[in-house]
Amino acid sequence: MNEQVTVTDTPVKPVKALPNAQTVTAVTHWTDSLFSFRVTRPASFRFRSGEFVMIGLMGDNGKPLLRAYSIASPSWDEELEFYSIKVQDGPLTSKLQHIKVGDELILRPKPVGTLVHDALLPGKRVYFFATGTGFAPFASLIRDPETYEKFDEIILTHTCREVAELEYGRQLVESLEADPLIGEMIEGKLKYYPTTTREESPVMGRVTDHLKSGEIFERLGIPPLDPATDRAMVCGSMGLNKDITEILEAAGLREGANSEPKEFVVEKAFVG
Repeated sequence: MNEQVTVTDTPVKPVKALPNAQTVTAVTHWTDSLFSFRVTRPASFRFRSGEFVMIGLMGDNGKPLLRAYSIASPSWDEELEFYSIKVQDGPLTSKLQHIKVGDELILRPKPVGTLVHDALLPGKRVYFFATGTGFAPFASLIRDPETYEKFDEIILTHTCREVAELEYGRQLVESLEADPLIGEMIEGKLKYYPTTTREESPVMGRVTDHLKSGEIFERLGIPPLDPATDRAMVCGSMGLNKDITEILEAAGLREGANSEPKEFVVEKAFVG
């Protein structure tokens, strides 16, 4: 059963007792298995929207427990936001899910990642394909002005099992029109396509099935995938990454990287 969304957001004074420590400033529990949190951002910390970074806590043995997390906030944000699953027996997330405002997290200072604009060739339309917490890097990118400067259309897909698991993304998308920085830029450009695979919702099924059947193109009123105009980023389960890659390659798109930009990129550092 899903919990009611709860938010904690109060001013705190950072206390840097740990190396590379940052202070938790807000925590939101979206369901009994998903939560997001914000932490202070070091003045020297620079990243490109879509990148990930190693964060964590001190383990019971006094050694750091670290994991790669996509930064969900855009590069201009004064704080850093993260979106996480709760794994009851997970070495890190079993502890991380209990953080509260004022607690400290370890933040490694070197962000990296493939889901950045520099890894894509110029195009007309960009697809963001996500499952679960793989939504996080796109939460960063859809709040970045560069996304709307580079593309005429942004297709944001998010596939989850249940409706409540879409709530973080839904609320974020709905808030963008009132965003003072990009509100005017997104008008008519951002198309949000959420689907569920278990609980009944307006659009059911895996996004891969919608691509194969052409339903996503019909619903959004856009043409099928075309390597001349379309670009894509993928972040989700290993199954999604593999299946989307096959679909994109069958349509003629090529996988790129920071060092060799092409038509699509896949985040392989972790599974969302």
